[in-house]
Amino acid sequence: MIKIMFVCHGNICRSPMAEFIFKKIVSERGGDFKIVSSATSREEIGNSVYPPAARVLAEHGISCKGKRSVQFTAEDYNYYDYLICMETYNIRNLMRIIGSDTQGKVSRLLDFTDNPRDVADPWYTGDFETAYNDIYEGCSALYEHLSCE
Repeated sequence: MIKIMFVCHGNICRSPMAEFIFKKIVSERGGDFKIVSSATSREEIGNSVYPPAARVLAEHGISCKGKRSVQFTAEDYNYYDYLICMETYNIRNLMRIIGSDTQGKVSRLLDFTDNPRDVADPWYTGDFETAYNDIYEGCSALYEHLSCE
């Protein structure tokens, strides 16, 4: 089993979107994965997925019902095989928690695509459809990467 944790700042927009998009991809294509998401901050702990993020997922036939924001812990580094951040800022904050990435587990989601970049934060842009498309692109590329291992 491959264990993946998607990470963003608050765990109410991008990382839960990635969690549930990747779960859908796995349900359609197969594979043995544990898929979760978390936040680098404590600001949203216990809150549900932000309504516009949940709405765009629902528009694509994906439910995130019951998801609540949780914070990444240093212990998560040892348990998960991949820690997939949405942007460089998330990596910087993750490093404050883990110290260093001695096992090469940390990357940005879109680093697995042909066009590496940050996933823009729809909390600020208001563009949840673009975030969905970027995250879907990254999750598809990540799935292909892991399928080739």
